[in-house]
Amino acid sequence: MSSLQIKNLRKSFGSVEVLKDINLEADSGEFVALVGPSGCGKSTLLSIIAGLESVSSGEVIIEDKVVNNEAPKDRDIAMVFQSYALYPTMTVRQNMTFGMECRNIDKATQDKTVERVANLLQIEPLLQRKPGQLSGGQRQRVAMGRALVRDPKLFLFDEPLSNLDAKLRVEMRSEIKKLHQRVGRTTVYVTHDQIEAMTLATRIAVMHQGVLQQYDTPKAIYETPANVFVAGFMGSPNMNFFAAKVVSTDGGFGLVLDGGDGTVLPLINGAHGALSDGQAVTFGARPEHFSPASEGRADRKGRASVIVPVTVEMDEPTGSETILMGEIAGQSAIIVCEPDEAPAPGVTMDFEVDMSKVSLFDPVSEKRL
Repeated sequence: MSSLQIKNLRKSFGSVEVLKDINLEADSGEFVALVGPSGCGKSTLLSIIAGLESVSSGEVIIEDKVVNNEAPKDRDIAMVFQSYALYPTMTVRQNMTFGMECRNIDKATQDKTVERVANLLQIEPLLQRKPGQLSGGQRQRVAMGRALVRDPKLFLFDEPLSNLDAKLRVEMRSEIKKLHQRVGRTTVYVTHDQIEAMTLATRIAVMHQGVLQQYDTPKAIYETPANVFVAGFMGSPNMNFFAAKVVSTDGGFGLVLDGGDGTVLPLINGAHGALSDGQAVTFGARPEHFSPASEGRADRKGRASVIVPVTVEMDEPTGSETILMGEIAGQSAIIVCEPDEAPAPGVTMDFEVDMSKVSLFDPVSEKRL
C-alpha cells in the first residue's frame, strides 16, 4: 500500500486556471472521493495523479516519491474509466491478461491472477465472453478486474457508475465498497454524486470552481460544512438557508428570521463562533432536522428544539418518507418527515427545529461561523 500527497498544485489551460492551489493527502489504504459539480476540476485532478495531464506547478507524491515527471506506466496506478474502455474483440480473460502480457508476465502467473480476481469479483462464468455479451454491471466488474490484476499502489476511479441505471448503481456501489475492504488499496474516486461520496469514502474532497472547499470525513462535512456551497451540495434534499439576524438573549444569543413574526430561535451557547447583536447571518437547517411538533417530543429526543410554523405548498411522497416544500417566515423551506405525519398541501403546521444541528454562515463570505 502507499500514500498520496498533493502539494500546492495548480493547473492552467492557457489563461484559464482550472485547479487552484490544491492540497490534500490520503493515507495508505484510504478511500478518498473527489466530489463536486461538472467543471469543478475533479477529473482534471485525477488525470494529473494518473500522469495523463501535467501540472502547472506543485507536486504529486506517491509513496514519498515526487512523480510529476514520471510516465503513467511508471506510477504503478490502475484506472477504471466511466466508459469501461474494454477491447471489444477480446474475451473477458484476454482483456484482463492483456496488460500482463505487455509486461511479459508468464502464463502460469497470469492464469493464477485472473482466477483470483475473477473469484473476488464473481465473474468466473464470464471469462470467455466478449464485452458486447455483457450487461453494464458486468462490464464494470471486468473493468475493475483488469485494474485489480495489476495489484497497483493506487486505484483511480473516474465516475465509474454514471452510465448505470439507478438500481445497478446502488448494487455496484456496495460491490466497490466490499472490494476496497478486501483489497485495502489506496483509492481515489471521482464522482458528481454526493451520495456515492458519502457512502464510499473515508474522506471527501469537495471541489468547486477549481478550489478545494473542504477535505474531511463524511460525518464532519455533513454536520459541520465549511461554507454555504458545501452545505448545499452535500445532502439530499439540500440544506435550507434562511436570512436571519442575531439577537441578544438572557445568557446568550438567538436568531430572528427575516420576514418572520419576531420569534426568537435560541442558539446553543458555544456552538458557533463569535456573534454580535444585530449581526446578519445565513441560518442553515437540514430537512431532516425538522419534525412535527408534539408535546414532550423534544424532551423524549433530548433535543434543543424550537417551534416554527410551516406553510406546506407541495408534497413529494417517496414511500419511506415524504418531502414537503413550503415556506417559513416567507422563505422557501424543504422538510422531510414520516408519511403518516405529513400535512396536506395548503396546511400551516408547527414543526420543531433541532437547534443543536443547525449551521450559521456569514452572508457575505459564505463561510461557517
